[in-house]
Formats: sequence, C-alpha cells, structure tokens
Amino acid sequence: MRFLPLRFPALAVALAGAVTATSAMAQDAAFDAAAPVAKPSSEVTYEPVNEAIQFGTAWGDRATGAHGTFGTFIANFQTPFHTHSQSYHGVVLEGVMTNPFKDVDADNPAQLEVGSYWYVPADSIHATACVSDTPCRFFFTAEGPFNFDVHEE
Repeated sequence: MRFLPLRFPALAVALAGAVTATSAMAQDAAFDAAAPVAKPSSEVTYEPVNEAIQFGTAWGDRATGAHGTFGTFIANFQTPFHTHSQSYHGVVLEGVMTNPFKDVDADNPAQLEVGSYWYVPADSIHATACVSDTPCRFFFTAEGPFNFDVHEE
C-alpha cells in the first residue's frame, strides 16, 4: 500500500488548496434544482489535489456548500487517518477501495468493489484507500463543504 509521500502538514495544505473555489466550481455554484442537467464525463474537469488524488465537480461547490464530486486515487494508495466536518456518501465507480474507520475496522475494512457504497458521519476518524492494482474512481456527495483534518497516529 502506498501512502502519500508528503508530510501530514503538507497534505493538509494541499487539500485545503484543493477545496478553494475554481472557475469551474464557481460556475456550478449556480446550480438550479428545477433545471435538468446532463453532463457528459468529457465535461467534468479534474483538479489535482496532490500527486495521488484528483477531484472533478459534478454539481455544487465543495469549497462552500453542498456538492457532488468525482474523485480518482492512484492504485494502491491510502490517505492518512482524517476527519471531515460534514458527513458524506460515496460510491465506487472503478477499482477496489476500502474506507477503514480508526476505532471500528481499521485492521480489516470491507473491500468495496464497483457499485459499492460507503458513508462517513461527520467527524469520524477514517482513511480512504484504493487497494487495487488499477486506479480507483468514485463519486461522493455532501450537504456542506469538503474539508480534511489529518489525525496523526
């Protein structure tokens, strides 16, 4: 399993920068729930969070509020244990992922294959990993902004 080769403070800074609004996200901030949307995958713009993670906005603005976001992880990568101030729901689109919770199943997390779902309550200490030899893609939604607070061992 590959871990991010940055020190934890550097990861926190990189992730904080990733949630800063970009022009593509600002356009999506004007989401109209009464208007239909059909967004081909070719129109999803991915922004690198760091060398292992990329995010692409489907709707909303993950820097300021509710959003739907596509994510990619490189193969055999795991984040450090961390929390988010908002709960979120995730679905695996490609690869095999795990989402170990520090005090629940950190040593034996469920293997999440394509079509699998996970949920993280706000402030739950967890990691997220791509455990396959191929990159992972996933989709997640939250009712509030995305943030990341690393919890050192």
